[in-house]
Amino acid sequence: MKTILYKSDPARGALWQRILADIAPQYRFIQWTDLDFSRGDPAVFAEVEYLVVWMPPEGLAQRFPQLKVLFSIGAGVDQFDLGALPAGLPVVRMVEPGLTQGMVEYVTFAALGLHRDMPRYLRQQREQQWKSHPMVSASKRRIGVMGLGELGEATLKMLMNFGFECHGWSRSGKAIEGVTGWAGVEQLAQFLAHSDILVCLLPLTADTRGMLNAELFALLPQGASLIQVGRGAHLVADDLLAALDCGQLGAAVLDVTDPEPLPADDALWSHPAVWITPHIASQTQPETAVNALLANLQCFEQGRPMQGEIDKIRGY
Repeated sequence: MKTILYKSDPARGALWQRILADIAPQYRFIQWTDLDFSRGDPAVFAEVEYLVVWMPPEGLAQRFPQLKVLFSIGAGVDQFDLGALPAGLPVVRMVEPGLTQGMVEYVTFAALGLHRDMPRYLRQQREQQWKSHPMVSASKRRIGVMGLGELGEATLKMLMNFGFECHGWSRSGKAIEGVTGWAGVEQLAQFLAHSDILVCLLPLTADTRGMLNAELFALLPQGASLIQVGRGAHLVADDLLAALDCGQLGAAVLDVTDPEPLPADDALWSHPAVWITPHIASQTQPETAVNALLANLQCFEQGRPMQGEIDKIRGY
């Protein structure tokens, strides 16, 4: 029997445990919170072949001599110190339909709300103003998505259904039917100039940290909006506030911040042009996440590529 050790939310882990017991009894699933550390590392550590975590424990090579794959419970691995992991250990981020569907729903909601000027109408409601504004047709609204992985591609395909003019940017470029593609630093300014609503779905790397800054905002059309669903550290918050206050940006929807949660006195909380949600845009769903894990375990054990395995040099 092969052992999976799970180190993340215990309630979610209990669901995973029940599902695996029903559909894959050949795996022993153990929760970190069920282990007794009173006498040091539990003996079961020597048997762990697969580790599923949000944050991995220290000393993987020494503590888990049989470890074969490290799985992230989330869609990214920026919370890992990749340089501290064993060189040959495969690292796999979560790619599963529930996670993708949640992100598509959230970005669609946010994009439609910004497109139909909902932040302004909500401000008017608070001020008891009954005033309409001209509506822009979807065909004349340009949406740009930064990051063209599974989440970015699925989001663009949904947004195209509403008639938006869709653009996509990534470091290496990716062809998506019906989407105008832009690639690399050389084409970033052109991409931004075609983004009335900018969606950040980038992975967090050394290159993308702080990328949503004053320089980038200045390249957007005046009055553009931002949907930030990447990682909190992508955004320079003071630059966002300045861009909103001077009118370079019209509104922002933030599902991720740095830090999380924001301090009570943070100016983002009370800015009238900012919507904030508590990192809920996309969450793994137990059934589909377990199926994704099992599919990858089968691939690994059969010597086939795993979906979501990252390049440690690139960080995604």
